[in-house]
Amino acid sequence: MDSNSISRLGLSNEEMAIKYGPLSGLIGTWTGNKGVNLIAVPDQKGEFTLLVAPYYETIEVTALSSTTPNRGLKTIENIPTLMYSLRIHNANDNSLMHAENGIWELLDGSKDNDGYNLARISTVPHGDAIMALGNSSVTPGRPPIDKTASAIPTGGLPPVLGYTDVYDSKIVPGFNNATPNTYLTNYLDAQEKTGRVITSSTNLVVSTANNGGINNIPSIDKNADAASFESIFWIETVQDKATGKSFQQLQYSQNTIIDFPVKGTPKGETIHWPHFNVNTLIKQ
Repeated sequence: MDSNSISRLGLSNEEMAIKYGPLSGLIGTWTGNKGVNLIAVPDQKGEFTLLVAPYYETIEVTALSSTTPNRGLKTIENIPTLMYSLRIHNANDNSLMHAENGIWELLDGSKDNDGYNLARISTVPHGDAIMALGNSSVTPGRPPIDKTASAIPTGGLPPVLGYTDVYDSKIVPGFNNATPNTYLTNYLDAQEKTGRVITSSTNLVVSTANNGGINNIPSIDKNADAASFESIFWIETVQDKATGKSFQQLQYSQNTIIDFPVKGTPKGETIHWPHFNVNTLIKQ
């Protein structure tokens, strides 16, 4: 591959918006230290452990210098494509928590693409490959972040009173284990009190439920199966009322459902454990 084939293109903001549409705002480097990771994992004794930790993150997004051609039976589909790489480190001990490489594609929203105008394709070292499709929208002012999105597991939970009480515990200050997205909305509430308000948000919503899926290595399927994935990115324009200046802010909420049983799970059933990641980042 030509060393210049992946680049931060020398285009104006208007030209970038035309070529990459709702994905254009992603291009660049994003950093943030307001992340929280919540995941339930098997404890090798037939029960589960809930892990909740703060993190900091860097996301780098670059644009391919030309579209990606898909040659079909009647037409050639030319897809504007972004490449991304991200690294997440545990804020408590600076250890690497997550690494990921992937692609964002701007689709045409046609019947051939089942009406979707976004595709996100990603791989992670655990042994998972994800295809998630969806659509974009633009919201004036604050984005529609669902504060009620729940991290409480469902399915074949043991009939034990208080089995999920650990989700009521306070592990990361200000983070509600049961409703992770409130961490994002609380941040916006505090930001507004300092005179910084969101004037618009581009919303990127993708899910494996939209004719996508996850392929895992066999050991994941047989132990703690990553069964589904959904992600919402909110690319926000924030204006400082005092200065009139604006900056770009990225918030996201991602939920991977991980399936595994515990002692007491009825035979033939499993438990669906939400694995949430939320963060707020600033474009550099």
